[in-house]
Amino acid sequence: MIEAMFNQPVYLTVKKMLDATAIRHEAISSNIANIETPGYKRIDIAPAFKDELIRASASKSIDQIKSLKPRLEIDQTAVPNTKDGNTVQLEKELIELNQNSVAHAVETQLITASLLKLRLAITGKL
Repeated sequence: MIEAMFNQPVYLTVKKMLDATAIRHEAISSNIANIETPGYKRIDIAPAFKDELIRASASKSIDQIKSLKPRLEIDQTAVPNTKDGNTVQLEKELIELNQNSVAHAVETQLITASLLKLRLAITGKL
């Protein structure tokens, strides 16, 4: 019964989103750390991940959702803003960091709500 709760498509989708948020935070940190590295190319979660997650979630296929792995790649849309070829813009990274933090908070609340349901079922208390 408990295993069934953790294999629901919505729960698995939120968990994958949380995984992507954690990896994206690492990417943003790396981007900020390399802001003055000549030739450094900004990295981010592969844009295809979002579309793949949407399709997998819509299909409600547990195996398809579980098989998704967020991955980092060079941001092809980022353009160099200095002569050294670095594509990181501090203002953009700080905005992305803020948005990522909000997404993480929301995703954490969704996971917590699922766990609270389990706790309620077991103990009868919140």
